[in-house]
Amino acid sequence: MSSSPSVLGTARSAACLLLVAAGRGEAGLLRVGTPMPWGQAMPHLGYVRDHGVKQFVSRYRKVEGIENDELKWGDELEYAILKVDHVNKRVRVSTRAADVVKELQTREDEHAYRSEGCQWMPEYGSWMLEGTPKVPLRGLTTHLARVERNMRLRRKRLLATLADDEISPTMTNFPLFGVGDFTNPPAEAGGPTAQSKFVPDSVINPHPRFAALTKNIRERRGRKVDIQIPLYKDERTPEFLVEPPPTEGTEPPPRPTIHMDAMAFGMGCCCLQVTFQARDIEESRYMFDQLAVVSPIMLALSAATPIHRGRLADTDVRWDTISASVDDRTEEEMRPAEEPLSGELDVGGLMKDDENAPRPQRQPKSRYDSISTFIYNCRTGTDRCRVVNKYNDIDCPVDEPSRKALRKEGIDSALSKHIAHLFSRDPLVIFEGRIEEVDDDTEVDHFENLQSTNWQTVRWKPPPPRLSPNDPHVGWRTEFRSLEIQLTDFENAAYTVFIVLVTRVILALDLNLYIPLSKVDENMRRAHEKDAATKGKFFFRSNIDYAQSPEGGEEGEIYSPCDNDPQSGLEEMTVLQILEGKGDYPGLIPLVHAYLEYINADSSTIKDVELYLDHLRKRAAGEIMTTAAWLRKFVTSHPGYGKDSAVTDEIAYDLVQACQEIGLGKRACPELLGDRTIREVTRDEAWDVVLDSSKMEVQYRNRLIKKFVKRAAEKQRARDAQQQGGVGAAPAAAAATVNGAHPGQGDVLADGYPASPATAPATSVSVGNANQL
Repeated sequence: MSSSPSVLGTARSAACLLLVAAGRGEAGLLRVGTPMPWGQAMPHLGYVRDHGVKQFVSRYRKVEGIENDELKWGDELEYAILKVDHVNKRVRVSTRAADVVKELQTREDEHAYRSEGCQWMPEYGSWMLEGTPKVPLRGLTTHLARVERNMRLRRKRLLATLADDEISPTMTNFPLFGVGDFTNPPAEAGGPTAQSKFVPDSVINPHPRFAALTKNIRERRGRKVDIQIPLYKDERTPEFLVEPPPTEGTEPPPRPTIHMDAMAFGMGCCCLQVTFQARDIEESRYMFDQLAVVSPIMLALSAATPIHRGRLADTDVRWDTISASVDDRTEEEMRPAEEPLSGELDVGGLMKDDENAPRPQRQPKSRYDSISTFIYNCRTGTDRCRVVNKYNDIDCPVDEPSRKALRKEGIDSALSKHIAHLFSRDPLVIFEGRIEEVDDDTEVDHFENLQSTNWQTVRWKPPPPRLSPNDPHVGWRTEFRSLEIQLTDFENAAYTVFIVLVTRVILALDLNLYIPLSKVDENMRRAHEKDAATKGKFFFRSNIDYAQSPEGGEEGEIYSPCDNDPQSGLEEMTVLQILEGKGDYPGLIPLVHAYLEYINADSSTIKDVELYLDHLRKRAAGEIMTTAAWLRKFVTSHPGYGKDSAVTDEIAYDLVQACQEIGLGKRACPELLGDRTIREVTRDEAWDVVLDSSKMEVQYRNRLIKKFVKRAAEKQRARDAQQQGGVGAAPAAAAATVNGAHPGQGDVLADGYPASPATAPATSVSVGNANQL
């Protein structure tokens, strides 16, 4: 969260700015104030857009010279709170996340003396929250092991904060979201904000920005959002048993789908995101491009979303659901390329001659989608030599006045196009008193208004303004956003560590992963297919080394991506081949091993990383299941399943319980984890125990003293009996263990860290390049 006092959820640690700089969660800035209704906001759309450009240019001028920043990075995990009724075998979403976040933040403040901790922030859903490490990790190999440790700490602390009948399995979405009475407290579907047939407005976070975002998306598009996900076909799926309606010509009949009609179905999905601080602006832009190519591959490999609104889907991932849930495009903007534009603007309330109206143009993508333009300039630095001309082969609408203003200020063509593309959208939420009052030279509210509501697979993040002298330095960052959340901290750590190391491999080995953006989009489509992780094929480069020229240059001669034919070396590969190699293409996993040897990584780090890499390899090879495949199999194998693609209350109850137990290490799951055993996660060591000296209530004090006097007498009788022949010794010892806490319980931080800060392990210190990423 922003550390501005005017922003809800003031940053509890300035270092958290690396991950959520400028106060952005999945749904953007959480400012205290009153959002304008769409009709009142429309006259200000042009002002916000124009001054957003000015704010970007002003900020760019101040930070473009940053260089030699160290690698700092961290993950973000989103959690859902579920309420379980064990008597009736039912489970509901618990819409009290705001209270849980507040309690967690208070407890974290009480543990501020700890170097290891967590940050907690609200999310779109009233049953959701987000957790990150308290401070960013650094570019040291030993910090790779801290990822899973901190994820376990987050799980412990969340578990310790929940009620006894609440759980929080790390699932992408709640299987029965939008089905009947699915909230606690109960609420009827509908409401003025989302106007949904399936979900009540009470599932929206109570902060007014979230309701405004939901309502304005609906009002701008002129109709409710329309989410249609292919339905899984089983023997008795009713939609497949009826005769399809007739169609004209040879057009196939429409396929049955799972219909959803509210933003909460998409923004209610949990995910895993990773943010990296780059050395400088050039590196951040290069990583944006390279990670955009990798994002569909990792989306498929992390697949975990085969259920929507109580039905099994014929897809494995969440992305299209979220994309449609925030799609604010009008029917005019969604017209296919072959259809002419009518010239009429159908943005609610705006006439086509209104000076505040958006410029009419097609928008081929939702605001939540893959990227539409690469942004790196070739290392030569010349404006005529850039990747954009060869790999940007898809339509990328821009706001032309914004593009011209950026070019006039000297922003290069590639970056101007990217920013102008973001600004081709309308600002969705404008706050009263924060329009002309925003200082373009010191604030970035209007820029962030549009930046934070373009949700792409990768996000490029300029350094935020320092709002106080004590704020830490934050550099140029790149956020990787496509990963699906997994059931265990081991799995989430495996994906996080892998993508961190892939970024180091790309930079250290000077790799070129560029493929045409049309192929990236096709890979995104393929990533949604059922079992894409094991059966799908994806476009990928086989010649990824700049030192090899496909045009016949001399060996060892350095080439930039501008020198390569976009189609050169482009092949279709399975995810396993992309990871392990194919022909002359070495594969990402062998390259990671080569990189670790290059930096002389310590044996402990190599051992940990090999566990993670082996897990991903087994998943791509089909030796263990993706989370999506496992969830679908759990449902279809359940005794209560009717082979009708429906998830009943009983199935959902058993499913979320199983997911919770797997995440806590209480249930083995070799189908998902192979021979990996998850150490049990409990609430016992979530927080330090304070040596409290406040006075006890008299009656409680008397009961407590009586209890332990009685226990001492029982122990004495046990010792006497043992001296007389050992009779009764074992039962007494067992009773002592059951009835009382072990000595020192609670005096150790989660995962074995001693309570005294003076004795906590020191941060690793690099010796040469021995453990430096």
